[in-house]
Amino acid sequence: MNQNLTRLTERRERLVAQAAAQRTALAQNIEPWRVPLALADQGLSALSFIKRHPVWLVGGGVLLATLQRNRVGKWLERGWVTWQIVQKLRGR
Repeated sequence: MNQNLTRLTERRERLVAQAAAQRTALAQNIEPWRVPLALADQGLSALSFIKRHPVWLVGGGVLLATLQRNRVGKWLERGWVTWQIVQKLRGR
């Protein structure tokens, strides 16, 4: 019984050391991706917010149309009409 316990203790120590080495290697491999993944996460959060609150997007478009009535206003108007059509097709 004592030999089994000794073998299990040794195996556990090896596994703990191996896990620590793997965590270190993973941290080193992921480090270059930290900033791009953070930016992607922020972008997804922004898209999620816009999806939950489309009124803010429309309000920003209306503000831009008011400030620049010429070309931007025409494109925003077309976008607004397109958005309304999509909403009607979705049944909202």
